[in-house]
Amino acid sequence: MFKTPLKALLLGSALVATSFATSFAAQAQSMHDSWNTLLNKHVIEINQGHSTEVDYTAIKREHAQLKAYLDSLTAVTQSEFDAWEKPKQLAFLINAYNAWTVELILTKYPSIESIKDLGSFFSSPWSKEFVPLLGKTRSLDDIEHGLIRGSGKYNDPRIHFAVNCASIGCPALREEAYTATDLESQLQEQTVRFLSDMTRNMAQENTLSVSSIFKWYGDDFEKGFRGANTLQQFFLQYPDALKLIPAQQKALKNDDMKVKFLDYNWDLNVRH
Repeated sequence: MFKTPLKALLLGSALVATSFATSFAAQAQSMHDSWNTLLNKHVIEINQGHSTEVDYTAIKREHAQLKAYLDSLTAVTQSEFDAWEKPKQLAFLINAYNAWTVELILTKYPSIESIKDLGSFFSSPWSKEFVPLLGKTRSLDDIEHGLIRGSGKYNDPRIHFAVNCASIGCPALREEAYTATDLESQLQEQTVRFLSDMTRNMAQENTLSVSSIFKWYGDDFEKGFRGANTLQQFFLQYPDALKLIPAQQKALKNDDMKVKFLDYNWDLNVRH
């Protein structure tokens, strides 16, 4: 005689738990909803999905929405940020970097051909202090090299395939916002997406030609991420993406394969 009430109780509890989980997920996502909408609408997949272009003209028309999103990021205090779990922190910082990079481009667009045009002989665009974030006015360099890489908290080299410098040579600006719940799959997808792009990473006979990202940030790929203590070991985690045949994998493992770094294309990743 207890079966029906017990079943109803369990079902009710499950519904409450599901409702709570859904509510929590929605709450976590809501912070980046407006950024997600802008990305969905104005970032266009090209190069068989390996790259994206940005419709800066369209985003400029909706600048008020971007500005409101940036203001919402600025409103987050350091103590609030510190109380979050690491995935939520990292998603926040990646989104902040990407959104403020777009904002920087819009300050002079369409009168620029590269983000480098926003720098000067004495300073780079990445060193400009214009980002009010976590209680300080910061630069893009400060977000990437200070808060993300320099903090020692995250130790995930895949962030280099997520932060976007508004250039053709960069890994794609993702067409959606990063979120705590999806961060792992998003970072993994971005990594495979970039490594499998044969215009920027390719194995030919005994030479592996790769993006200059691996030259500039090589140390990040040698800090034990999933057991990788060398750049070669990191590459060996993605043999299918890099299209490495068994002989090339063996050569890479034995440090018998030449690694060559390709020139970087700093032209703006703009939708033409």
